[in-house]
Amino acid sequence: MSFTIRIILAIIALFLVELYFYKRTKSSFGKIFERINAGRFNGIFKYSVIYFNLYPLLSLLFWIAALLKGSQLFVPPKNIYFDLFMVYPFWIFILIVLQSSLFFIPLDIFALAVRYVFKNNNLISKSRDLLIVIISVFFLIYVPVRVIYDQKVVSLRITEFAKEKLSDDLKDFKLILIADIQADWYTDESRLQNYIDKINQTEPDLVLIAGDIITSTPLYINTAAEFIGKINSKYGIYSCVGDHDNWAYRPDAVKSREEISKALRDKGAFMVDDSNKVISVGSSKIGITFVTDTYSKRISESSLGNLMSTQKESTVKILLTHQPGERIIGKAIANDYDLFLAGHTHGGQITFIFPFIELTPTLLETKYVKGDFILNGMLMIVNRGLGMSISPVRYNSTPEVTLIVFKDKE
Repeated sequence: MSFTIRIILAIIALFLVELYFYKRTKSSFGKIFERINAGRFNGIFKYSVIYFNLYPLLSLLFWIAALLKGSQLFVPPKNIYFDLFMVYPFWIFILIVLQSSLFFIPLDIFALAVRYVFKNNNLISKSRDLLIVIISVFFLIYVPVRVIYDQKVVSLRITEFAKEKLSDDLKDFKLILIADIQADWYTDESRLQNYIDKINQTEPDLVLIAGDIITSTPLYINTAAEFIGKINSKYGIYSCVGDHDNWAYRPDAVKSREEISKALRDKGAFMVDDSNKVISVGSSKIGITFVTDTYSKRISESSLGNLMSTQKESTVKILLTHQPGERIIGKAIANDYDLFLAGHTHGGQITFIFPFIELTPTLLETKYVKGDFILNGMLMIVNRGLGMSISPVRYNSTPEVTLIVFKDKE
C-alpha cells in the first residue's frame, strides 16, 4: 500500500471518528443539560469543530499553492501565533477526540447490548450519557494539561546494569543514554537547554546518543551540535546514526550524515557509522558497537557479523543503534553483548490511556516501546528521547534522560 493511500485512509478514518465524537457528545450533553438553549448549544459544538479543523484545511491550501509553484515540498508556516491558534488547538482537539472515543465506543456497545436484552432501558441510556459527559469534561482538561507537561518536563530515569565480577574501575560508572533530540522549530533552544541541564546534573562518565540529532532540513544542525557540545562527560559523547540524520538534505543521505558528523565533531562529540569504539577506564575497557540500521540505510548480515565479531576483548560490551529491531537484537544476544541501547520510539510519543494497557501507534512497529527488557541475560534499554515526529506534541510520553549505573552482580 502506497504512502499516499495510507494518508487518504487515515484522513477518512479520522473524519469518521470526529463525526462519531461530535454526534455522541452533542447528543449526550443535550440530554443531560436539557434546559440549555438547544440552538446555542448546537452552534457552539458545530463552530468549535469547524475551528479546530481549520489547520488541516489551511495545510491543504498551502500544499496546493506549493504544487502550483512547482514544488513538491510543503513547509508549514513557522509562526508562534499560527502554532498557538491553529497547530496546537488542532492536535489537542484530535487527542481529545481519539482519547474520549476509546471510552465512548465500549459504553455504546454495552448500552446497545443491554437495550437488546432488556428492550427499552432508560436508566442505562441516561447513565451512558452522564458517563460520556464526565469523560468528555475530564479529557477536555487532562489532555492539554498533559501535553503542556510533556512539553516542559524532562524526567530522569535511573536503572542499574549488574555484571558479575565487575572491575573496581567500572563500579558505579555512570552511563547516560539519550535519543531523538530532533532539534527543530518545536524542539527549540529552551527545550534543548532543559534537556542538557538534566544530563549535566547527573555528572556522567559517558554519554551515548541513539541517533536523530535533528528532525529535517539543515537549518538546525548547528543548533543541535551547539547544545550537545555543552554536555559535560568525562569519557566523551558518542552517537549512532538515526533515521532523521539521513534527511537533512533529502534524498542525499550521505551529505546529511557528513554535515551532522562534522558539526558534532567541531563541538567535541562524535557520530559513529557502523564501527566499533573502545573506551578505556583504568585497566578496564568498554566496547561499543555502533550499528546504522535505519529506513535509509540497512546494515547487511555480513557487515553486521564482521562488526560484532571484532568486539570481543572488552569488559563490558554495548551495542548502540537507533531502532530496536528484532534482527539486530537477536544478533546482539548471539554475540554475548551486555547492553543493547536504542531510541527511535519516542516512548510511544502519543500514548492513550485505556484500562490495563497503554495504546500507542508505536506498537504497530515494535513491542519494545520504552524502558528496560531482559533478553537472554542481555539488558536492553529503549530511551524515550526528547523530540517529536509528525505531531508537534507528546501525550503521556515525558521526555527522558536514562542514567545507567554499573554495579557488581553479587
